Amino acid sequence: MTITRDGSCQTLNYLSYDDRMAQSATRWLTPEEQRAWRIFLTATQRLFSAVEGQLQRDSDIPHGYYEILVRLSEADGRALRMSQLAEASTFSKSRLSHAVARLEERGWVERLDCPTDRRGQVARLTDAGYATLEAAAPGHAEQVRRSVFDRLSSDQVSVLTEISTAIAAGPRPDPASLSDEASGCPLTCEGELAE
Repeated sequence: MTITRDGSCQTLNYLSYDDRMAQSATRWLTPEEQRAWRIFLTATQRLFSAVEGQLQRDSDIPHGYYEILVRLSEADGRALRMSQLAEASTFSKSRLSHAVARLEERGWVERLDCPTDRRGQVARLTDAGYATLEAAAPGHAEQVRRSVFDRLSSDQVSVLTEISTAIAAGPRPDPASLSDEASGCPLTCEGELAE
């Protein structure tokens, strides 16, 4: 734990503290910021643990996989290019590819080649995947309500939305670094994904 000149603790651990650190260009957190940061970490860790636990226990679905199914269910034709799905789900390209492969094994998603771009692929939610999502959604919604919205007033929900929007607007990875397709692949791949 590092103690700054004003006596506040910082999250970085050092073997020793010396005057050089106090004089550094590091923008240390104020005591108020430190309290906010720590309670934010505790709250998000508890929230994600509760949501993950409920989905695993009741539906045998990791939260990351559930989010992929949700994103696909909301897309036209229940399909997205892999690069778009990676960006929407905040997965890296390799992590998304692994997750989609697991979802394919379960029969919940299928990966289709794009006929207009040999390098392009589209992930499509299958009927079985949609049925799995429909079955899991009520329990998930109830867990989110218990963990978040039952604890907040409507004014606090507005503030949470505002704060989350500001944080989410921060720096993101370059979308090109997440893409494994060229930009020439249309979403619908010449009607192959129409329902």
